[in-house]
Amino acid sequence: MQEKERFCFQCDKPLTQVGKVGRSETCPHCGADLHVCRNCRFYEPGAYNDCRESQAERVLDKERANFCDFFSFREGKPHKGTPKGYGKEKLEELFRRSSS
Repeated sequence: MQEKERFCFQCDKPLTQVGKVGRSETCPHCGADLHVCRNCRFYEPGAYNDCRESQAERVLDKERANFCDFFSFREGKPHKGTPKGYGKEKLEELFRRSSS
């Protein structure tokens, strides 16, 4: 089974690392930390703590190396963040429903 390509969240360049990524590993292209929420398959902007893994501890800086035991490198291109206006649209939708 072939592994999908991995990309750095910071520079979007492909990475050659295979297997587990250590906490101190950095991108060979831009020097960004690799063991970060933004590179994790559980990272999802808008989810509680921006993470789909309910047992993971809260991490404030999603772009700095952390000690999360649930980290699993995302395959394919990473999320670019929460879409602009996402929260506002959801709130307006909620209030439209309740006022009807």
